[in-house]
Amino acid sequence: MPPPEVEQSHSFLKNIHFNNSAGNQVVSDMKKNSLVNYDILYYVTFGNDTKILVKVGEFILQSPLGQDFIIQEAIIQHNGDIWNESVLPPRVGFRMSVGLWLLRNYYQVLAFMFAIEEINRNPNLLPNVSLGFHIYNAYQNDERTLESSLMWLSGQGQTIPNYSCERQRKSVVVIGGATSELTFSMGTLLELYKLPQISYGLFDPLISDPLQFPSVYQMAPSDTSLPLGMVRLMLHFQWNWVGLVASDDSRGEKFLRDLQEEMARNDVCVAFIEKITTRHSSNKDLYQYFVFRLYFSAANVFVIYGDTNSLLSLVFMENPDILVRKVWITTSHWDISKKPGYSYFDNFHGALIFSDQTSKIPGFKDFLKTVNPARYPEDIFLKNFWNSAFECPYVHGKEEEEVCSPNASLDTLSLSSLENIMSDQSYTVYTAVYAVAWALHEMFLVRSEMEFNIDGDNRVVPPWKLHSFLKNLQFNNSAGKLVVLDKKRNFVANYDVLNYVTFSNDTEVLIKVGEFISQAPLGQDLTIQEHAITWSTWNKKLPQSRCSKVCGPGFQKKAKEGSPVCCFKCDPCPDRHISNQTDADQCVKCPEDQYPNQERNQCVPKMMTFLDYEEPLGMALASIAACLSLLTALVLYVFVRYKNTPIVRANNRDLSYILLISLLFCFLCSLLFIGRPTAAHCLLRQTTFGVMFTMAVSTILAKTIIVVLAFRATRPGSRSRKWMGSRAPISVVLFCTLIQVMLCAIWLLLSPPFPEADTHTDREHIILGCNEGSLIAFYFVLGYMGVLALASFTVAFFVRNLPDTFNEAKFITFSMLVFCSVWITFLPTYQSTKGKMMIVVEIFSILSSSTGLLACIFIPKCYVILLQPHRNIKNSLKNNVKA
Repeated sequence: MPPPEVEQSHSFLKNIHFNNSAGNQVVSDMKKNSLVNYDILYYVTFGNDTKILVKVGEFILQSPLGQDFIIQEAIIQHNGDIWNESVLPPRVGFRMSVGLWLLRNYYQVLAFMFAIEEINRNPNLLPNVSLGFHIYNAYQNDERTLESSLMWLSGQGQTIPNYSCERQRKSVVVIGGATSELTFSMGTLLELYKLPQISYGLFDPLISDPLQFPSVYQMAPSDTSLPLGMVRLMLHFQWNWVGLVASDDSRGEKFLRDLQEEMARNDVCVAFIEKITTRHSSNKDLYQYFVFRLYFSAANVFVIYGDTNSLLSLVFMENPDILVRKVWITTSHWDISKKPGYSYFDNFHGALIFSDQTSKIPGFKDFLKTVNPARYPEDIFLKNFWNSAFECPYVHGKEEEEVCSPNASLDTLSLSSLENIMSDQSYTVYTAVYAVAWALHEMFLVRSEMEFNIDGDNRVVPPWKLHSFLKNLQFNNSAGKLVVLDKKRNFVANYDVLNYVTFSNDTEVLIKVGEFISQAPLGQDLTIQEHAITWSTWNKKLPQSRCSKVCGPGFQKKAKEGSPVCCFKCDPCPDRHISNQTDADQCVKCPEDQYPNQERNQCVPKMMTFLDYEEPLGMALASIAACLSLLTALVLYVFVRYKNTPIVRANNRDLSYILLISLLFCFLCSLLFIGRPTAAHCLLRQTTFGVMFTMAVSTILAKTIIVVLAFRATRPGSRSRKWMGSRAPISVVLFCTLIQVMLCAIWLLLSPPFPEADTHTDREHIILGCNEGSLIAFYFVLGYMGVLALASFTVAFFVRNLPDTFNEAKFITFSMLVFCSVWITFLPTYQSTKGKMMIVVEIFSILSSSTGLLACIFIPKCYVILLQPHRNIKNSLKNNVKA
């Protein structure tokens, strides 16, 4: 529990009420707490690092409305124009207007003045009518812009809305709005009076809204093709990692949105987005962060877009010692012209500028030679322009004295300044004046003079009546180009691509290096002369601006997970694929008759290949087949020569003849597998092989059956004697062979083999071979032979222990063991090989199995016949039986 004294103090604090030493009343009751009043202080800094706070006003909340706010404007410094010398330290004389003076804007005034004079001299346009004009300064804030507009509406006296000091206002139209913000500010006020306003700034679709701005007309063509042109430029130089900088306004937002959509359609990525505005011109930390972000960015190409006064120069002025060697892509509406002595403009050296295609104004250069302050003494802006253009020295307190270089001429300025004078915006102003003149001309032609008020010798035109003529206006300007102010028929702009180059002597030049024609077919819309471009890089070579390195030929892009589409890795093309261009999204598969080279950037025709007689392997196999066929023929000759000898007759010489002939054809049929495949080869080689081998195996089966029957026939009363003739064994051979012939006939009828070109097995060759047609039929043929071979092996195995003199079952058993081993090994080997090696495996199996039969069955008998004839007599056979 707190002490009683603490609890009692709360009641006194709640009701405290006294006056402090300054005489101000102090109340601690929360319900009666006084409201705060404010002093307004002005913060001032000086070049000697001193700073002060100056009271310039106060805000008293309790005062009546209108008297609560007090401000002493005379003490405040307005953009460096007014200082209160009695309060602030002495200042050094300087010309602030030189730094803030925008030369480019007065170039438009000169074009305006030239058009007025030219129209007044033209007897065919507005005859007996002279055009006059007023020039008002437009400031980059809504208040000052409205002030200028009210001055024009109210006259030279006090600016009072809906009241004009002039007896009769003769102005009928306003030509102004170099930026969208100015147009918005002016248009809102001028719309109340239905005054036509012609904007010569960048085309803005918001201003084209007939509901919001029905009295505003835009001279500039639509820039909807500008994002496409900039992206086409990026694609031309293979830039896919680009930073975007735009003014922080509605136009900048729309441009960024359109540009990002176009970049996304063409796989160009945004490295970063920055929005700049002059409202933050005092934030040095923000600008320093921005400059260093540009400096350390991996992107080497930046797009900058905005109105004239959203200048990046504000950024670099705060960091003049930092040189950012990047490529800038911008428009001619962004003021990039160099100011003498300002080194930070070297940051924009090598920039590529999209400038509206315009024609030269005839006679404009001659007009510039005559322009000087003496000719137009009433023009208060010309003096400042003149002093700024010719870099006249400024002397404090002598602003009203005559200008320097009174005999100078604008044609003595540098070439770059004259080029700026001919800028597209000056051309648009010139055309805007002519648009007004033609609208007035049409009005005077269509309507009688009685419809207009008469003020002396002057005609007074109601401004609102000019709208119908401006909406339907269509004329050819002095350059021969069609001009239309109808919002629904606004033309799409074409662009020249200019290269901005600066030099160390404060000179600059714009060089045309290409153009973008939006109506041209895709691929022909952008033309660039690369050799004419001066780059900002130290080595003067084309800069690269990519998130990833270029994927060369033979590689394809593979996206990195979680990264933009421009950030990828390069993977080699897969097998049988190539890419012959850089940054290929996907490799292209080679045609079936071609294969990729080692670099995988070109498809090379495949060579035709097959098991040819001329190659070593084909020649060796053909030679072996021929030798074995000759050997078989010799054995057959020996058996025919010694047909009456006991050893030939003892084992059914007819079956021996059939077996030798079938083996001979088995050796020869292997030659059908060698050479270029034809339809006849494909039909004959497997069927011939199947039938001949079946005949051979069935003959061996018949031989084993004869051996069994021969020993059974020796028993008394055996009925096996009637099967011992020559017809029964031959019938077995014919029956077994006929079944194989039927299988082959069905195979040929249903799915016959045919020649084919195998383009898949070998990477570099097309293998010519035979397609078996039906693998099932092929394996049926092999399977049937396997059944006969297994039957022969089984029977021979059981009778192998009969007396040797009459029994060749041991030789048959061994030969069939070799035969079966060869073909059992053949099946997996055949399936595991590809191309012409399959043919080699099959030929080897044919030759080896046939050789096994020939060697195991007939070579021992030939040895006895030829080398041991004493054993080939009947007595010797009988002695062997007795033994």
